[in-house]
Amino acid sequence: MMSSAPDIADILDKSRELDRLRKEQEDVLLEINKMHKKLHNTPEVIEKPGDNSLTKLKSLYIQAKELSENEVHVSNLLVGQLDALLPSGAMGQQRRRIGGDQKRKRMKNDSDISRLSPSMRNQLDTCASLKGEQVAARVTAENADKDEWFVVKVMHFDRETKEFEVLDEEPGDDEEGGVQRKYKLHMSFIIPFPKRNDSSIPEFPPGRHVLAVYPGTTALYKATVVSTPRKRKTDDYLLEFDDDEEDGALPQRTVPFHNVVPLPEGHRQ
Repeated sequence: MMSSAPDIADILDKSRELDRLRKEQEDVLLEINKMHKKLHNTPEVIEKPGDNSLTKLKSLYIQAKELSENEVHVSNLLVGQLDALLPSGAMGQQRRRIGGDQKRKRMKNDSDISRLSPSMRNQLDTCASLKGEQVAARVTAENADKDEWFVVKVMHFDRETKEFEVLDEEPGDDEEGGVQRKYKLHMSFIIPFPKRNDSSIPEFPPGRHVLAVYPGTTALYKATVVSTPRKRKTDDYLLEFDDDEEDGALPQRTVPFHNVVPLPEGHRQ
């Protein structure tokens, strides 16, 4: 029986690997915070030719994501090895029965969350704080011919499944019964809007492609920044929407800054 038990030395090695991954995550998060501070204090730097601030920031986020996923993987391996060491038999079964199914489920969820990296926990906290707010949501599937984004209201966020339950407050077409539609969407399909009272948000420079709410609708489309709120001394961007041609030209439309978000990578319209 002892030969089937996991090697204690291997468990200790994995524990050290977990510590290393967490230390690396802390270093990467420190660099991300430095980049955020730099962009907050000097947002105009990204308009300079040759500046790679956004590329570096994206690379840091990718690195943080990979470290987070590796931490979860190692943590799961450790949990499996420790489970194999725990006593089994009648006493073990009796202990596991105490408290019923609901208690076991709650303990499992709590332990899953506790094993998450700091960056993932921060993401989940941010998602949970969006309840009751309007966000940009992609309501089409991964394999759809084009991406459709709407303004929706967050009703609930499930930390375990990482899914939002959202409500499209705009009544549907007559053929849909004219009712408000509900969606369950993974957190990667949601983009929070900037806060109306947050003046520290970096601006998108002229020429940048963004996703923005088309005036008079609750739908978001790809657009190009013509002028920024700071240059216009208002709260509005001046944008040109793709496929918005009138008389052979693209009209320039004003959109409040809190209705403009980054264009998702690989966006199809």
